Amino acid sequence: MSAKADGASRRRIRPGRAVVDAVLRLVPQLRPAVEKLAWRVFYEVVALRGVEHATTFVNYGFAGPEETSDGGDDSRFGLELYAAVAGARDISGKDVLEVGCGRGEGSAFVFERFRPRSLAGVDLARAAIRHCRRSHRQPGLTFVAGDAEKLPFPDASFEVVLNVESSHCYPHMSKFLSEVRRVLKPGGLMLYADFRPTAPSPAGEVAKDDIAELRRQVSGAGLRTVEEEDITSEVLRALSLSTPTVLAHIERNTPRAFRQQSIEYSGVEGSLRFREFEDGTLTYRRFVLEKT
Repeated sequence: MSAKADGASRRRIRPGRAVVDAVLRLVPQLRPAVEKLAWRVFYEVVALRGVEHATTFVNYGFAGPEETSDGGDDSRFGLELYAAVAGARDISGKDVLEVGCGRGEGSAFVFERFRPRSLAGVDLARAAIRHCRRSHRQPGLTFVAGDAEKLPFPDASFEVVLNVESSHCYPHMSKFLSEVRRVLKPGGLMLYADFRPTAPSPAGEVAKDDIAELRRQVSGAGLRTVEEEDITSEVLRALSLSTPTVLAHIERNTPRAFRQQSIEYSGVEGSLRFREFEDGTLTYRRFVLEKT
């Protein structure tokens, strides 16, 4: 598909976003507030729907070269991404904060598998937090509604901050990283993974935060990069393996008018997001950062 055709396809499936972008071009200072509101509304709706197999959409997933699909519920790939990020360091017996916990499946998984002393999940979507509190009731596992750019915790409250495929929704990455440093204890770690633009998209959209800018923001916030890994290939493999399951889920649970948007959001094979990872427009990185 040509870049021109691809751009036209994207405009067809995202007419609402096109209108919002037109308004923001006229009043650019509104962009951060509008983006934050849009993401909050989106995740409030996701949490309220409570769809079956919601963990399939926790994140884009992680699958090593030996992984295969059994044709069943491939939500395990989303949890394997949590394992790859949270398992990068020993967090047993530590106080952990997950920023952007969503519906809480990742927090609960990390709490059970890696045995931190405590784990607090925070998310902007209040409906998601209500779901977390209903569904994940264990001593030491708590959930709080709050803003990633203004975390509702005292200074030096945690030894580890976990953030998995959430920060691309934040209008002010530098504010978030500064808040992470504030709530970390001396020598504390941030275990982090997300995707960032590495080239202009086929639709010609301008990158908001590329990898080089992310590194500058990390350093500027007083965090030191201990480890950085490109995991784009593992994310692509997870998306490929889970495509049949995700498409069947969308077919069963999504109204016809919204199916194409859901396909693009899910990143299945053939979607624009999948092609962006494939052609290098986007790259997915995992980091271990330390408070300096």
